[in-house]
Amino acid sequence: MESGSLQGLLDEYAELEDQLADPSVHADQARARKLGRRYAELSPVVKTLNELNAARSDLAAAKELAAEDETFAEEADELAERIPALESRLTELLLPRDPYDSADVVMEIKSGEGGEESALFAGDLLRMYLRYAERRGWKAEVLDSTESDLGGYKDVTVSIKSKGSEAVVDGVWARLKFEGGVHRVQRVPATESQGRIHTSAAGVLIYPEPEEVEVEIDPNDLRIDVFRSSGPGGQSVNTTDSAVRVTHLPTGIVVSCQNEKSQIQNRARAIQVLQARLQALAEEEAAAKAADARRSQVRTVDRSERVRTYNFPENRISDHRVNYKAYNLDQVLDGELDGVLDALQSADREERLADAQS
Repeated sequence: MESGSLQGLLDEYAELEDQLADPSVHADQARARKLGRRYAELSPVVKTLNELNAARSDLAAAKELAAEDETFAEEADELAERIPALESRLTELLLPRDPYDSADVVMEIKSGEGGEESALFAGDLLRMYLRYAERRGWKAEVLDSTESDLGGYKDVTVSIKSKGSEAVVDGVWARLKFEGGVHRVQRVPATESQGRIHTSAAGVLIYPEPEEVEVEIDPNDLRIDVFRSSGPGGQSVNTTDSAVRVTHLPTGIVVSCQNEKSQIQNRARAIQVLQARLQALAEEEAAAKAADARRSQVRTVDRSERVRTYNFPENRISDHRVNYKAYNLDQVLDGELDGVLDALQSADREERLADAQS
């Protein structure tokens, strides 16, 4: 990244620090959370950049002093080895981020091929995610479910949220976003009397929960008409043209207000109502986009589209996207998911780094 861009980040960081120190900012929790999240994103960047600049400065000084005192030569060598690691760390921190990484999630688990055995496995997956959420200190809530005859789930929807109102950089979505796909199980089903191993599947759909969408209205997008207020039977409420009709030209939404005493009050109230309606419209569009992402994750709950296999006879879990394999399936199903999730995040980070360098 060019020095000018880095300086821009330093300036933004200092400005955020000033804003967050202002008590009035925290009166608006949504704004404070947004500023806090950006501050948290930039903090490791600024810390690493400062360490890198200090190391470069110290290296230059050590090299200069080494000409007179050999003890500084060793320090110079140590600094020269440290600088590439800091440069690599900074490059990684400056990679484009997933805009939803701080978001909470909604997860759906659906049984697929395998009948009752698939529904029982869907129940196992649900318990796995609930236990993982508990380990992380997240709040999980089952929103809707359809149980099967043997106590499994034909489908279940769960909300998973990070606790507290503080800004987080890496929220639930950052950790669980790669879970979407077909999960396959190989085991002897409870319904199998011959002891044969069966294969069945369940689908996991996960998408970020839309946050509040902030709507800004461009005054140029408004047409404001003033007219005389009217009461019952068409009678004039007053003799001034105080009623206001506001038309939002891009969407065609029209809001009228005539209940306030003055034109200024009616105009303010009409725009407030317009903002609320645009807010709802924006949230619907955000939810629709999230639903599109959800549908793209699993076209059908088909074993051929598997992302992960849970093999009970071998106590093995395999994630086929990153060639991850471990023999601790019992622990994973008890919520110890960090091993496979770390592998997925590491692979994603390496891919993004390769894209940035190509």
